[in-house]
Amino acid sequence: MFCGSRSGTDNSAPDLARELGEAMAATGIDLVYGGAGIGVMGAVADAVLDAGGRVIGVIPSGLFGHEMPHHRLTERIEVADMHERKRIMYARSDAFCCLPGGYGTLEELFEAATWTQLGLHDRHKPVALLDGGAPGSPGYWSLLEAFLDAMVDAGYAKPENRDIVKRVETVAEVLSLLD
Repeated sequence: MFCGSRSGTDNSAPDLARELGEAMAATGIDLVYGGAGIGVMGAVADAVLDAGGRVIGVIPSGLFGHEMPHHRLTERIEVADMHERKRIMYARSDAFCCLPGGYGTLEELFEAATWTQLGLHDRHKPVALLDGGAPGSPGYWSLLEAFLDAMVDAGYAKPENRDIVKRVETVAEVLSLLD
């Protein structure tokens, strides 16, 4: 799971995170994420834990002052840096879901997509951009989706690789990617 350590301005992302976390716990899907107890990250972790699920947090020790580690994790993995964090998160995940976030979320998203494109994962691992809100309405990820399409149109990405990253509007669509 990639998402922000901030909550955003309208509370829609934390609400969506809680909905996803509850669904993950109900279906027995473990959460592997960045380990923070704040923002969207904290909301999804709290929801999984409160619903009886498992949460694996991977956090660099140098971020303890910035991201404030979650204190109820099922498993906490402390690492030296962001590179090790991502390597462990990628190895322990079967798919990736991105909720709203900032630079770090985008960086993790694009690295996961690149690793899939290059075949560096042991198998294809879906990458979903979860936009909540009214179906069909522009959401947080709509401009990024348009940019990904523009990369293909401009010849900088192969059309067959465009499907590595999918924008979805419901938690059910995220869960279906795991089937």
